[in-house]
Amino acid sequence: MYKELANYYDLIYYWKDYKTEADTIKKLIKRYKKSDEKRLLDVGCGTGMHIKYFKDDFSCTGIDINNEMVEVAKSKVNDVIFQQGDMINFNLKTSFDVILCLFSSIGYVKTYSNLEKTITNFAIHLKKGGVLIVEPWFTKSAFWVGMPGMTIYDGEAVKIARLNTTKVEGDLSIMEMHYLIAEKNQDIKHFVDIHELGLFEHDKTFEIMKKANFESEFLKDGLMKDRGLFIGVKL
Repeated sequence: MYKELANYYDLIYYWKDYKTEADTIKKLIKRYKKSDEKRLLDVGCGTGMHIKYFKDDFSCTGIDINNEMVEVAKSKVNDVIFQQGDMINFNLKTSFDVILCLFSSIGYVKTYSNLEKTITNFAIHLKKGGVLIVEPWFTKSAFWVGMPGMTIYDGEAVKIARLNTTKVEGDLSIMEMHYLIAEKNQDIKHFVDIHELGLFEHDKTFEIMKKANFESEFLKDGLMKDRGLFIGVKL
């Protein structure tokens, strides 16, 4: 996913207000974090657009499964450690005071088994009293089955149109995304990306977090409509 599209990612999501979201997260960190230091890990960091608003307040590390995205992040954000890794089983051999997993990246683990492995891995990398903030994907009842979607970026030198369809198979949402990209003095490019994200119910997520030794709660009013935020403090 996004391998060929990494350089266009921030244009596709030009509408996202990363700074305002980071400011909201900072307030939550101040409210919930009980550990003393300021080491932050952003899991599923993408192109580093969130983490660039944390690096002046925290010692930051970003990790993403997509190496192409990691390379874009390295080129855009200084004074941050970026590396490739899978959230299910990465091992950084260190611990953090804050772990973030935003923009519904957690959905890409797909299954409850992988979700449990991932949350457990977060707990391993988090200090006692540290805070985990996860922005989930949709639950099955909130997902818009069968609805087409469209996103357009209308720049002067680059124009992008993305259309997608949606369906559900079991606990998995599937979106087939088609991209048309027109750039100045270049032929039109066409890419297809299939995105599969787990539709995790909140009660099961709470059970997994409790098992991983988190005291957790869900905030209905999160960063994006109908997604909310899970907050976990490691006991």
